[in-house]
Amino acid sequence: MSASLLNVDNARKAFGGLVAVNDVSFDVKDGELIGLIGPNGSGKTTMLNLISGALRPSAGQITLAGETISGEPAHRIARRGVARTFQLVRVLPSLSVEENVIAGAVFGHMKAWGEDAHKLAHVLLDRVGLGGRGAAPTSTLTYIDQKRLELARALASDPRLLLLDEWLAGLNPSELKIGISLVRELRNDGLTIIMVEHVMDAIRSLCDRVVVMSSGVKIADGDASAVLSDPEVVRAYLGDDGVEAIAPAGQGMGGLSRA
Repeated sequence: MSASLLNVDNARKAFGGLVAVNDVSFDVKDGELIGLIGPNGSGKTTMLNLISGALRPSAGQITLAGETISGEPAHRIARRGVARTFQLVRVLPSLSVEENVIAGAVFGHMKAWGEDAHKLAHVLLDRVGLGGRGAAPTSTLTYIDQKRLELARALASDPRLLLLDEWLAGLNPSELKIGISLVRELRNDGLTIIMVEHVMDAIRSLCDRVVVMSSGVKIADGDASAVLSDPEVVRAYLGDDGVEAIAPAGQGMGGLSRA
């Protein structure tokens, strides 16, 4: 594994008296897939917002390939190679499906124009399962297909770092299988990914490493199997009763499909 692509150093975000991210540090190596997990309200999405520029940190520093990105506006960070999906799906409703993807190609890290952008959009729509639907208005898409479109748009920018905010949430079992396979393909292609996720089967099967947050603080960072068996991590999700019920059986969080 190569040197770190992303470094988060004592990142902090406070909203008045509420500290959503409390001096969190971790790094992500080039080509690594990191799972960022924790119970609801633990600060995971806030952390993605700090990395992507949707929020400015109150303190601390975030660097991408050695260059400081913390505090820069989101559009500049996107041009440096950070792309993302959102927990609440965001598509461009006035554009067609294909035009949504082309927008990612035009305004992202590695720009594509004209016929090249159209060809790229077709390839990516096929890849996410929306082949042949490029001319459709986004209003005709189901929620799941909007998520597929959002991923295709993020990939169109040729990102160095992809942030997935609960992209697998809401998928039925067969769609979940396809979604996990797609994320695995992206990892195998060498893309660096941070995924916020509650689907523990996906975290186990995909992630090289897991970072766990609870109440804004990082409580664990390491190999996925070891972290998911850590009593402190189990306690963060299930409380003390969960530790007693699960840890002695040696299952860690194995019984959880969602947290």
